[in-house]
Amino acid sequence: MANRGAGGALASIVFGFVLLLVGSYLGLFVAPAEVYMGDVQRIFYMHVPTAWNTMLALSYAFIAALAFLWRGGWDWDARHEASVEVGVVLSALLCTQGAIWAKPTWGVWWDWDPRLTTTAIMFFAFAGILALRRFVEDPSKRAVWSAVATLVAFVDVPIVYFSVRWWNSLHQVQSTPETVSPDFYWPLRLNAFGILFLMGGWIQLRARTARLRLASELAPPLSEAIRNAPSPERAGA
Repeated sequence: MANRGAGGALASIVFGFVLLLVGSYLGLFVAPAEVYMGDVQRIFYMHVPTAWNTMLALSYAFIAALAFLWRGGWDWDARHEASVEVGVVLSALLCTQGAIWAKPTWGVWWDWDPRLTTTAIMFFAFAGILALRRFVEDPSKRAVWSAVATLVAFVDVPIVYFSVRWWNSLHQVQSTPETVSPDFYWPLRLNAFGILFLMGGWIQLRARTARLRLASELAPPLSEAIRNAPSPERAGA
């Protein structure tokens, strides 16, 4: 069963990678340059899907944390840990891509724009949750404390999404497949699904790793007699 689960996760990663290659090829070499931004706009095909999937990963982390607090179960804690990890990686990529896009369009790598600032807060908040999980050794305390912290940190996720609507922002209003030119539709859509499948596969693999670690942490300690018993090799000698 575990091997089948790992196989499905690997298949999801491979499929996502193929979609990402096709979408990126279309975006870089087939789709025309944008009228105003020219070739700089091509990072859009990675940046926007990364933003969408960052929100999805952290939303899943919120659901897993809530499910653990409400229903219990170590599987939910493993899913929570995995989705926070993947969400933090995607958040870091999102900030990096935003800086790359900002330099040629705004003239600076960073600006304390509402969207950029709230995204940076989101990254550091969830990275702090990962740090919390590393420092707390007791599995029960670690699971509860990090789940509560995730519920608090998630407040910033809808703020990131709506920041361009609520405040005067340099960042344009978020795009959707329905609001882009037909020439840009397929690269955007394929990359969005590519990152989605990559994200789903990585969350499955990381959750599996977390379950194995939890199993070893929660296993009852060996008795003194078993620990001091001679190994079969020594007994035979």
